[in-house]
Amino acid sequence: MKPSLRLTTILSTVLIVVLTSCADTLIGDQGQLDEDVYFNYQAITDLELPFEEEWYLTAGGRTHADGGGHFFQRESGQRYAYDMIKIEGDRAATGDGSTNEDAFGFGARINAPADGVIISVENSIDDNLRPGFINPNINNSNLGGNYIMIDHLNGEYSLLAHFKKGSIIVAVGDTVVQGQEVGKAGNSGNSTGTHLHYQLQNTPDYLNGFGLPAQFQNYYEDDIFIARGEPTRDQKVRKN
Repeated sequence: MKPSLRLTTILSTVLIVVLTSCADTLIGDQGQLDEDVYFNYQAITDLELPFEEEWYLTAGGRTHADGGGHFFQRESGQRYAYDMIKIEGDRAATGDGSTNEDAFGFGARINAPADGVIISVENSIDDNLRPGFINPNINNSNLGGNYIMIDHLNGEYSLLAHFKKGSIIVAVGDTVVQGQEVGKAGNSGNSTGTHLHYQLQNTPDYLNGFGLPAQFQNYYEDDIFIARGEPTRDQKVRKN
């Protein structure tokens, strides 16, 4: 017996809902949809590393192992995010590293990774008192600490986070160009030490959207020149 038109419509609607639900589950997890839509994504924006000198990646890449805790943060845009620390030789800090100022990266220049417009800024959050300690007023509303969001005007957005308090020198509405200084690295927000958090995402909303794999251009990765690529955890990187 053929189902009635009404029943066919109902069944089709249910199927669409089920497929949509499954798709939502797979996006950013380990399903084929993630492989097709995000895992193989090629950034539209021509990005360069957003700092001077040599930095070390403590997190970054397309796998669970490389991304660490970021990999599970799908709706916050952090899936393919990078955490980077400035190094000198094989050290990230002077002395015993017990103060923010000991870190080579504390106060280091941070640049715009590409051209765009500043659409969001936070610049007033205190740096955490010391490495390994997170100030008690940090919560879900200020996890990124001091940060900026750049609209690249092509559906892609860059979030740079954990700036030193008061160091950001751009404002909402400013146009920035690639390589322009935007602030200084710090230890604000959900951070256990001075570092830069960078993520490329598909929405203009703070920690709300899907992260996108980001490719950088013209940089050295463990002293090997890369014309366009994606550095991963445990690599040293610097601009050409």
